Amino acid sequence: MISKRRLIVTLTLLLACGFLLTSLASYYTSLNALRARIDDNELPLTSDTIYSEIQRDLLRPLFISSLMASDTFLREWVTDGEQDADKVVRYLNEIKQRYGTFTSFFVSDHSHRYYHADGILKSVSPREPRDVWYFRVRDMQNDYEINVDPDMANHDSMTIFINYRVKDYQDRFIGATGVGLTVSAVKTLIETYQQNYQRTIFFVDPQGKLTLAGKDFPTKVTSLADIAGLATHADQLLSAQQTTLVYKRNGETFHLNTRYIPEFNWYLMVEQSEEPVLRQIRLTLLMNVAICVTITLVVVLLTQMTIKRYQLRLEEMALTDKLTHIANRQAIDLHLVQLFKEQQRHQVSFSVILFDLDNFKQINDTHGHIAGDTVLQQVAAVVTQVLRDCDVVGRWGGEEFLVLLKHCHFADALTRAEEIRLAIQTHAIPHGEKALYTTASFGVVAYRDGDDQDSLVKRVDQALYIAKQNGKNRCEGIEQL
Repeated sequence: MISKRRLIVTLTLLLACGFLLTSLASYYTSLNALRARIDDNELPLTSDTIYSEIQRDLLRPLFISSLMASDTFLREWVTDGEQDADKVVRYLNEIKQRYGTFTSFFVSDHSHRYYHADGILKSVSPREPRDVWYFRVRDMQNDYEINVDPDMANHDSMTIFINYRVKDYQDRFIGATGVGLTVSAVKTLIETYQQNYQRTIFFVDPQGKLTLAGKDFPTKVTSLADIAGLATHADQLLSAQQTTLVYKRNGETFHLNTRYIPEFNWYLMVEQSEEPVLRQIRLTLLMNVAICVTITLVVVLLTQMTIKRYQLRLEEMALTDKLTHIANRQAIDLHLVQLFKEQQRHQVSFSVILFDLDNFKQINDTHGHIAGDTVLQQVAAVVTQVLRDCDVVGRWGGEEFLVLLKHCHFADALTRAEEIRLAIQTHAIPHGEKALYTTASFGVVAYRDGDDQDSLVKRVDQALYIAKQNGKNRCEGIEQL
């Protein structure tokens, strides 16, 4: 126990010291490298992660629209003549409620009806400017488009629509469907990104006009020309697909990364000051320490579990018969001691069965010791299946087996012994192309006042002897001396 404790303490100290030194060395190295890069105005800033998350958030409504476009119900409802408009209205409303979209819609190419979650909105017309989007979608080659338009069904709220082409089973265009995400929802995403990444995020159109920003963005700023430090670089920022710029504003150094988003025809602008990055490195140190502590605890816990498991394995090997994988004589002795203790404390009744395989030497002499080993294994397996979970069977020695029956009186023990005897007698033991059969003789006794382990075993051994003398393959019990 002392050696185990010393091992755990030593391992914990080594891991803790190693992780702590590594974390501190990493922290100071990163801190010095970052300050050098800040001094040289070379701090790299990228919006790749934010852009990827924006794309991910757009993929969800896109995925929903794709499911709608391939939905069997929707396509068959259209090809069957759009009967009972309430069905498709309920369908669109269910999509809206289930996925939490701002709107959901379907426009039929046959009837030109515009269905949405609240009913039929109108009929689209190529002469109506607000319906141009539908005829553009009908004639386009791509499966879908993303565009920003006012939503007539929701008081002309600015909405990001996913317009998805719907085709019938002959690949013919039959309408357009999709969902809408409000611009205000995108603003909420922007604010979430700003909080998570400590960056200022906004969108501008190709003319540099501000299109979307978080609620904390200065209200007086309407374009790049209104942002100090960026006005002189507007043409450069809007002429490339992606640009990185370092500039100063009010004496503070900022880094700006721009990326063109073709789905919106907007530019994503991500701005960051250097100071939050320094705080991030300090936070990283704390996270590394926390991770190191967690890893140390996990390693120590796994070490303890491994040692305990190894000890249990050794105990199991010491208490399990190697051939039959049931309890050995030492384990049976321990179980007997426990049964006697429980009987003394709680008056728990128990019985003991001792059985011996009949003519086992003849099996070894005729078929070999390997066959004899197989017989012992099969018998052990058969007995285990017959017994209850609270019963214990063990190999007492050679071809003898001892069974301990907890909460079992003498009459019940005799019945259980007979069940075991019949199970052994009828069990076919595979041996090459043939099957071997064996029988067993059983002695049965129940605990009685005044018994100790030796007297109990002696009585059950006498009962087994009587069963052998009376012709074998039978059960005999002794209730009295």
